[in-house]
Amino acid sequence: MALYKIKVQLLIFISSFCISSLSAQDKEVVISIDKLSDDVYMLTGQGGNIGIYIGQKNVFMIDDQFDRLSDKIKAAIKSLTNKPIAFLFNTHMHGDHTGGNASFNTDLTTLVAHNNVRKRVMTGQQKKLEDKKITKEYYDKMLPEVTFSEDISFYDEDETIMAFHVHNAHTDGDAMVYFVNNDVIHMGDTYFAGRYPYIDLNSGGSLQGFIDAHKKTLLVIGDETKIIPGHGRPSTKKELEIYVSMLEDVKRSILVAIEAGKSLEEVKTDNSISAAYDSTYGTGFIKPEVMRETFYKSLKGE
Repeated sequence: MALYKIKVQLLIFISSFCISSLSAQDKEVVISIDKLSDDVYMLTGQGGNIGIYIGQKNVFMIDDQFDRLSDKIKAAIKSLTNKPIAFLFNTHMHGDHTGGNASFNTDLTTLVAHNNVRKRVMTGQQKKLEDKKITKEYYDKMLPEVTFSEDISFYDEDETIMAFHVHNAHTDGDAMVYFVNNDVIHMGDTYFAGRYPYIDLNSGGSLQGFIDAHKKTLLVIGDETKIIPGHGRPSTKKELEIYVSMLEDVKRSILVAIEAGKSLEEVKTDNSISAAYDSTYGTGFIKPEVMRETFYKSLKGE
């Protein structure tokens, strides 16, 4: 009986600690704002970077982080404008970019994303619905209402907003959004500025698709274009070019290792493969060993 009481007390302590930690974590999240052009802003909080375009009558929003941060995000947007959000665009399906969909999806706001984003969000939310963790209304509001396969454009007075799909990059549903006149592009998680990328192989991502997405971006943008990455600080074309060179260099080294018959474990533990870049890009969420593992698996088709 004494041992049982100790176990119960331990479980209560762990639960209380986790709840307190989560609450403290939420309180510590501050939504910061970067002005990138006359009409475009980047919001940073916890999760993927948010893009905000303030148009003539409405707001065009890109991604929405986590649901628990929605009130803070709304307050940050309110500090910029009182105009309603007409469109909310999901760059891909991950929860740190789509988690707030239901909170932002109102009668005034239309959710837009690539076809595969709707399919994957639907799959993820369906399980929660079946387990009765969410309501049918919440489920419906999480889903993009307008989808596209390759490209879609929006027009606001003199501004043209071009969104285009890039194949099998970070996932199988990635799309970038380019504000032509403001000369700002949101790359979603096809770009992790200043850090190694997370390529979701289980959701259709691939190393070559990731590199190709960067090369497509470089064809679209100009020397002065401001880049909103999925994660990291605002970036430039020059920084993106350097990033692509890094990806291709590491890719070549891993291909050499594969051709030499090296195993996954050997590549994962071989620091020399990415040593030239680890101090610059390897301090983020994705560590060098994890990056090498992902590159290896993608190149081997595993």
